Amino acid sequence: MADPQRPLAPHTLSVRAARTLSHPTLTVPQMLAETPRWLLQMLPWMNISGGVYQVNRRRIVLRQSGRIATQYDGEVARLEPGALRALALLRTADEALLAAITEALVEERRGPNEELYKEGDAGEKFYIIVKGKVEITTTDAHGEKLRLALYGDGDFFGETALLADWRHSTTAESLIPSVFLTLTRARFQELLNSSPDRKASFDELLRLREEGGGVKHNEYGEAGIDIASYDEGEEPELQRTFVDYEELPRQYQLRTIQTVIRLHTRVTDLYNNVYDQLREQLRLTIQGMKEREESEILNDPEHGLLHAAVPSMRIRTRSGPPTPDDLDDLLAHVWKEPAFFLAHPRAIAAFGRECTRRGVPPPTVQMFGSPFLTWRGVPLVPSDKLPVNRAVGARVPHVTNRDVDGSAGLTSILLMRVGEAKQGVVGLHQIGLPGEQMPGLSVRFMGIDNYSTASYLVTLYFSAAVLTEDALGILENVEVGNYHDYSE
Repeated sequence: MADPQRPLAPHTLSVRAARTLSHPTLTVPQMLAETPRWLLQMLPWMNISGGVYQVNRRRIVLRQSGRIATQYDGEVARLEPGALRALALLRTADEALLAAITEALVEERRGPNEELYKEGDAGEKFYIIVKGKVEITTTDAHGEKLRLALYGDGDFFGETALLADWRHSTTAESLIPSVFLTLTRARFQELLNSSPDRKASFDELLRLREEGGGVKHNEYGEAGIDIASYDEGEEPELQRTFVDYEELPRQYQLRTIQTVIRLHTRVTDLYNNVYDQLREQLRLTIQGMKEREESEILNDPEHGLLHAAVPSMRIRTRSGPPTPDDLDDLLAHVWKEPAFFLAHPRAIAAFGRECTRRGVPPPTVQMFGSPFLTWRGVPLVPSDKLPVNRAVGARVPHVTNRDVDGSAGLTSILLMRVGEAKQGVVGLHQIGLPGEQMPGLSVRFMGIDNYSTASYLVTLYFSAAVLTEDALGILENVEVGNYHDYSE
């Protein structure tokens, strides 16, 4: 009789023992940081020579104003005098005049939903928004409220009040607690009249503005082209014209990403039985460099797309989360053959929630074998390289500001037209490099040192250019952490 305490002898080879004689199926090294990099795939790429790409444009005779950079000195809102050059009228003003205007500015604070002025009021004050959000509205022909603009940090309005008596044709209302730097016409005139030099300087600015305003230009501020049109009858004298160009066109230089891969020859000699060690080192390094390339195309302070859009092509959400109305507004800015939106995945999810709340789920389209949400037929392309910043300061209704890890935060959504033929956004690289592995990327052997370590130089050259200002629009201050209770 068998002893119940004695283990039974095995009748077959165990699975654990069999595995010691089996060759495992291996994978190449996996990389969590690798993404599809849709932006790099969807941008048309231009091959340039000499490392420089020059964008020639028609001459601009009517320059747009920018945003006025402000700051806090403790609890006091201030700005540097030079920041006032963002105002087109003061672009060429001397330092003394700018300093005097800066000293004359007065800080004002307004609460949410507070009216700054209404239609018909006398225009007596110039406003610079230090922090906050202001809605500009008017009454349409049917008596309905019509939103004309939404201003935020760095924007300004009411500058006409500094020049002449006039009355507002719009209403301005602060949507959230807001801080302003203001200047009344009376205070400005007092500033000018107290100094003959300041008055002469400002009068010269007005004269130059009037003379510049006499140059014909189109609705985009470009120097005009005189063209005649006529019906039957006596033919008029033909127009004489020419197309003027910018004398100092912008040049884009290729950026460089480089690193050196070091690998001991013993590794490549003895451990290449399954996967080539050098090839895998190069593959993972190149993947990391391409991830960095997409990030810099978006975020580089000099040429990054987030910094390339002009103020007139930047809009803000009214309430925080990205709504269908916000994307419609963005489409109205980039209306000439828009190619795609680019947004952080959490911004796309936030837009999807707003569509669900309104009962208008966005359709999808298949590209590159993957589904993409669309709006008005334009795909929303995800990229995690767009930053999501912690929401600081003003709070959006129904939103709790949490750490970014908690899913709340502010980001931007881009909309662009692409391609050189369409005067859009293009990627830049140079092909034909020594040791080229792919366009713009080369690998070169640098030698073996006294420790038997081989070195390989990996170099990537790239950049991106916005050919015309209306090719790129940005929806700013997009809140990604807003959720709805659909049971209500």
